Amino acid sequence: MTEIRLKKGEPVDRALRRLKKKVDREGTLKEVRARRTFEKPSAKRRRKLKAARFSAMLSARYADL
Repeated sequence: MTEIRLKKGEPVDRALRRLKKKVDREGTLKEVRARRTFEKPSAKRRRKLKAARFSAMLSARYADL
């Protein structure tokens, strides 16, 4: 479970912002949303292949720089 400690004299909104950043970096919300509904194994494979193709395209594009 993600948690943050309030620093002395820290406003709540700043602590909330830190919590949101931490949750986003950990991918907690992304995982919860993915588990909310069932995804067929073929759809999961297709999604992973698409992500791999995209990252390969990006790495190939910026490899020349």
